[in-house]
Amino acid sequence: MSAAMPEAAEEAHAQRADARRSIAAILDAAVSLLAERPDASMAEIAAAAGVARQTVYAHFDTRAELLAAVAERALARATEAIDSAAPAEGPPREALDRLVTAWWDTVTQHARVLEALASAYPDHRAIHELHGPILERLTRLVRRGQRSGDFDPGLPATWLASAFLGLVHVAADEVAAGRLGDAAAGRALGLSVSRVFGAAEARRA
Repeated sequence: MSAAMPEAAEEAHAQRADARRSIAAILDAAVSLLAERPDASMAEIAAAAGVARQTVYAHFDTRAELLAAVAERALARATEAIDSAAPAEGPPREALDRLVTAWWDTVTQHARVLEALASAYPDHRAIHELHGPILERLTRLVRRGQRSGDFDPGLPATWLASAFLGLVHVAADEVAAGRLGDAAAGRALGLSVSRVFGAAEARRA
């Protein structure tokens, strides 16, 4: 085996690492800039990321594709946060509290750009599919809590999971509009979800 092959492999690895860093910088810049200016252009996002405009287009053909990548990374982080809360472990009400806290911590990073990201998904079915992994996890927790008597068994688990997701978006909208701060919105979210699930009533019983 020639020495050129390992060198070529190392060079390819370095190029992939550079590409990952560029993509991360672009996505981070998009989140930061779109929070202030939802109509920010690709050129402006490139400048904020400290890369050439051509570099942005090398990774994302269109602005919609860039926004979709931001949304997909946000959803991936949300899914990771939900899993880190271990919703299948311990009493369901405690698992719910952990999940709300962990999920909201990731949502606050994107609360002010959700309106801009929505433009990348004009088809509501695509948004529903994007949320699929989160809804699956929420539904499993709801069903576990309904079996244990911690959550209201009188409503479909899928309904409660979707209501939870909707409340997260309401909380994010309140933050984006400047009506609530991150912490206040998080507290309101936790209390609202608990009441919708019937967990608050179970605590008082």
